[in-house]
Amino acid sequence: MVRKAEMGDTEILAELAALLWKSSSADELHAEFSAIISEDNVRFFIKYEEDIPVGFAQCVLRHDYVEGTKTTPVGYLEGIFIKDGYRRRGYARELLAECEAWARQKGCREFAGDCEMDNISSFRFHKAMNFIEANRIICFVKTL
Repeated sequence: MVRKAEMGDTEILAELAALLWKSSSADELHAEFSAIISEDNVRFFIKYEEDIPVGFAQCVLRHDYVEGTKTTPVGYLEGIFIKDGYRRRGYARELLAECEAWARQKGCREFAGDCEMDNISSFRFHKAMNFIEANRIICFVKTL
């Protein structure tokens, strides 16, 4: 079962997200998610297997320019994750389908996402889900 996450689900979301975004703690993510979960342009979904939360997806509406798109707003996949031991069962595909359906309901005609250049599993997921690669970039920064 996949369902829309509500305010009471932010702890579950944060625990799952901390497994994906290892540079952030569950406490940090809980605070962030609690602040945005009720916003109209953000949606979280949780995948359950027999009442056990095994994955999540976060998507947003973007009104700024999104690489490779021609319309606005654009549905955007911020993150998607399935716990080890539950992968390769189509669960990420189910989560993505919910994100895409939500974006369509919000008037989007395009859906996008990104991944780090060295994240091969994410790259393969996007390709398997029929995303088309729009561009590759390397970002630079320096202290002034």
